[in-house]
Amino acid sequence: MDLVKYAPVGQYLPRNSPLHRLDPRTKILATMALAVVLFLLRAMAGLGLFAVASLALLVLGQIPLGYALRGLRPVIFLLLLTVVLNAFFGSGGSEARTLFVLGPLVATEEGLRTGLFVGARLLLLVTITSLLTFTTSSVELADGLEWLLRPLRRVGLPGHEIAMMMTIALRFIPTLLEETERIMKAQTARGAEFGQGNIVRRAQALVPVLVPLLLSAIRRSEELALAMEARCYSSSAPRTRMKELRWGLGDAVAGVLVVAASALLVSVR
Repeated sequence: MDLVKYAPVGQYLPRNSPLHRLDPRTKILATMALAVVLFLLRAMAGLGLFAVASLALLVLGQIPLGYALRGLRPVIFLLLLTVVLNAFFGSGGSEARTLFVLGPLVATEEGLRTGLFVGARLLLLVTITSLLTFTTSSVELADGLEWLLRPLRRVGLPGHEIAMMMTIALRFIPTLLEETERIMKAQTARGAEFGQGNIVRRAQALVPVLVPLLLSAIRRSEELALAMEARCYSSSAPRTRMKELRWGLGDAVAGVLVVAASALLVSVR
């Protein structure tokens, strides 16, 4: 199973698109605003418009559609679970129309509709958050997060350290996926089977993968810490950047468009 191929979460795609040229602070704030708007939507028509807008952003960012769709594969199981649980246990009351009965469980049309709505919302949320990492490098993301978290210093929260941890976590997602794939291939060559049996047996087969993966993650974290110490890294030292963050005309236009689109989406009934 090629985990890197099917789960490109957190991977930056270098392009010369308008989205790549935007200030990272603009993209972070826009992603947060769109995520809030997504949870305010109450109509399927609003989700449809949101999906069209997300597709337009992928095209504008020069992100291949197939690559973006592969990033959704890790949430397929969660999506199906959401739809099934809502179909059987969703609201509908005594007047809900029954689709089918499975033992003591009753699937209703209203519950299925709610499950599809929640599942679509989940897919769109993953899409817009992935778009942020597709178009923003880890260095830019760290700089933008640090600037946005700077006011937290007044209440004693280390904004720089928080931004650094979040950026390192995003950066190492593809690395850990690649390491997981390597371990699974090595164990498959020794006779291990990961795709046989029911869900419980498959989960049990993944247990031997966790120990070497954990050891590899610890080893990589130690190597990273030593590399940072060798370069005299200090979170309290004054820092300089090769590229200073600056708002531009494109950021202003993007901000206006996000506000206008958010107002339009929320107004849909």
